[in-house]
Amino acid sequence: MGESAASASADADGSEPSRSDLPTTIDVDATGDIVLDVTFETSAATLNRARKALLAASKKAGSQPLPPSTLKPKVRVAYRVSLAALKKHSKYFSNLLSNPQFREARLISDFHEELAQRKVKPSEADIRDLPWITIADDDEATRAAGRENAMEDILNIIHQKPPKTARATLSYVTTLAIMADRFDCVTGVARSLITDLKFKWPVTTGKPLRSDDGNPTDTEQALRQKILIAWLLGQPMRLHQSTRELIVRGSCLWSEFYDTESNLTAAWWNLPDGIEEELRYRRGCVLNTVASVQRHFLALFSSRERQCKLGYDTSGACDSFQLGQMLKFFLSKDLVYLVDFSPTSLDFVPDTAMVDIEELLSTLQQCPNYQLDKHHTNCGLRVRVEPILGYIRTMLNATAVSLPHTEWKRNRADVSWVTQKERKRDRDNEKPAKTFEFTRALANDQRLRYEGALYADKISRAMFTADAWDWTPEA
Repeated sequence: MGESAASASADADGSEPSRSDLPTTIDVDATGDIVLDVTFETSAATLNRARKALLAASKKAGSQPLPPSTLKPKVRVAYRVSLAALKKHSKYFSNLLSNPQFREARLISDFHEELAQRKVKPSEADIRDLPWITIADDDEATRAAGRENAMEDILNIIHQKPPKTARATLSYVTTLAIMADRFDCVTGVARSLITDLKFKWPVTTGKPLRSDDGNPTDTEQALRQKILIAWLLGQPMRLHQSTRELIVRGSCLWSEFYDTESNLTAAWWNLPDGIEEELRYRRGCVLNTVASVQRHFLALFSSRERQCKLGYDTSGACDSFQLGQMLKFFLSKDLVYLVDFSPTSLDFVPDTAMVDIEELLSTLQQCPNYQLDKHHTNCGLRVRVEPILGYIRTMLNATAVSLPHTEWKRNRADVSWVTQKERKRDRDNEKPAKTFEFTRALANDQRLRYEGALYADKISRAMFTADAWDWTPEA
């Protein structure tokens, strides 16, 4: 993503193509003065997936018969385009085709000079007499076949023409966004996404993100593609929604048991510009915060400090009863796991990379209101944990949890939780750990009721990035 012009340009040769080797030509601009000779190389794995998708689509009721497949491992297409339009709307082409350090720029100058000596205008010249700029494009980042259509749409957008694609799918828009990022023309493509393509963002299904064999499913792929599109094409609200969803639902790529050598090279499997690492870290922070609630009350009821404040002779028994019921509930809901001193006990702890945080909070809220007898009311976990879980839900909905598009582009160091962790690590180790205290004043603060409030964002970040948590400081 964002390759330099030198790396992405192919070896342009100035030889005039003969009629026999002339590839498929497309007049993006019939009076264009240069030709982009693009070779699209597609891997066998990508072609197989594309053929299966076409076959499945053709079997649907009311669909047209499957046309003869044009999917090939190598497709060469020549686009006649306007040099001025490319230079105006694409920084990539402006640099590649204007900078005399690149042979493509010198080639264009030489050919246009030759046409001028023959008194032929480039706009009226035969396509074979124009300078041909060779570009190679592979499917490593897009994992998509038929990219020549996306290239044509991008060039049409650059020339202020509507794209030819009538119905844009999520996978097609993803390819469009990746290629637009490569050729540095995202502004026009982002505008066309709304005005011409009228792209409707699909809702992520509730299906699992991980398959039975441990690999990511199409559901996670769609979610990640939405994040990538929103980031590359500048869609702040979509980025906010999709990054929060990935933080809440998790990713099988973030599992400690995931095979890092798997062949997932598409751009969305490793989100660019530090987004992947940031989202993974933010999810870890939220999970640590939720887990601290369980640890806090287990530690409280395991301590010598009396939790039952009723003053009965049975108050000690009440604490033991509540501890036992609490532990029983946590174990039955797979919220805690008993690990002893044997190394093999760690094998019984499952992978939690895919734990849904919303479901986790709902499960914790199901804790019954246990009573030792009719006198011991409000002694258990439920009455004490409900306001805490409600507060965490409020903070989870704050905009600080998701990724802000503008701030991440302009002022990443100040909004990054990862950077905050690194700065904290560099400070004097003798400084005390930062503890978040859940006071009554904080719990009843009316400013937290308004979504998007700056105060709520500040408290949300402080809570999720704390070193320790005290959920009953005034008990």
